[in-house]
Amino acid sequence: MNVKSRHHLRSDEISELEEEIAAQTGVQMAGDAYEMVELADADFDVVLVDGDPVVVYMDDERPFLTVAGANAYEPTKNVVTVDAGAISFVSDGADVMRPGIVDADDDIEPGDLVLIAEETHGKVLAVGRALEPGAEMVGDSGKVVESLHHVGDDLFEFAV
Repeated sequence: MNVKSRHHLRSDEISELEEEIAAQTGVQMAGDAYEMVELADADFDVVLVDGDPVVVYMDDERPFLTVAGANAYEPTKNVVTVDAGAISFVSDGADVMRPGIVDADDDIEPGDLVLIAEETHGKVLAVGRALEPGAEMVGDSGKVVESLHHVGDDLFEFAV
């Protein structure tokens, strides 16, 4: 991935970013340096917090935590939990199917970005877009979350 531009965020941009992340994930971020990295050949831009790729802007949307960012903090909102049988599929970038889900935040609405965590240790494996309301995600069949970013993909491996 080629870096198009790189600049530090102003204090008002940092405040707005932190408020968005808190509203969507329940995470209270704390960092000393926030740096926007715009990429020339990717569908997303990254915000480095103290040098780590913690926040992503996908498709010119609101900011959201990366997998690494979610694992650095402890998100309490917009989390979908999958069972052990789904881990290998989700980690490889597969969309999340209803039978693999053991729990989902009831406040999730279709179109929301969500964090997909594994049941045993609570580690986040992927970021996806909800296709169904959170209250209807647990069940027997159907795709309920579209995978957008996962462990091992280009964004996960991103380093400047």
